[in-house]
Amino acid sequence: MAITAQDVNKLRQETGAGMMDCKKALTEANGDFEAAKDILRKQGQKIASKRADNATSEGAVLTHVSDDGTTGIVVAVACETEPVSKVEDFQKVAQTVLDTAVATKAATKEELLATPQADGRSLQDHITDLMGKIGEKIDVSAYEIVTAEKVVSYDHSNGKLGVLVGMTNTGGTDVIEVGKDVAMQIAAMKPIALDKDGVDSATVEREIEVGKEQARAEGKPEAMLEKIAMGKLNKFYKENTLLNQEFVKDSSMNIAQLLDKTSKGMTVSEFKRIAIG
Repeated sequence: MAITAQDVNKLRQETGAGMMDCKKALTEANGDFEAAKDILRKQGQKIASKRADNATSEGAVLTHVSDDGTTGIVVAVACETEPVSKVEDFQKVAQTVLDTAVATKAATKEELLATPQADGRSLQDHITDLMGKIGEKIDVSAYEIVTAEKVVSYDHSNGKLGVLVGMTNTGGTDVIEVGKDVAMQIAAMKPIALDKDGVDSATVEREIEVGKEQARAEGKPEAMLEKIAMGKLNKFYKENTLLNQEFVKDSSMNIAQLLDKTSKGMTVSEFKRIAIG
């Protein structure tokens, strides 16, 4: 049957796919709109399968904090190229991912992607459809929730980095300003853990061995290697764990001291730093 321009435009409006893809799908489906939609969806699935191993170093990181300030959510929606990350359809999907996370508070990324949307199809199905339209891999590369007495978020200006900071023992203090300072510290200094207790044993063992080898290479006595390595480990903790890091705005104090100075006993209970690229 003849496929009219009106038919093609109608399918395009309903699916967001390109004009040529819509015409091709309608032609293959003999004018059947539902069958044409299925063809377009399969096109997205093919692209998803073909590009599954492709690197995604561009995209968007979005954060949200609940009105009562006790729950924060951060999602990263990644794609292959910067131009795609600027496309309106990509940005809409990224916002949909965040909105779905806020509405459901899904326990896992897999649960989030399986969440039905308004048309009954899953969030993953909608992402796959966009892959068919755009022609490159799109992936929810990270999804994290932080719950605490107070949660503060930070979104970096490039749109590819987001931080959540959970704070406790706030004593009723307004923590937004200090929370932002701590979040920006996390963004800039990339701490690997909250304090030394949060550093995994494999990392600790590796740092001790590296410290010993460095001391040995410097000709230090074998009996001194352990002590020297422990000194280097303490320096590692100071540089790489949040509460022990020097505050970037005032090196006379570390983050633990900054928080305690703001409100006696206040500290960070949890943080998440999510970046793309």
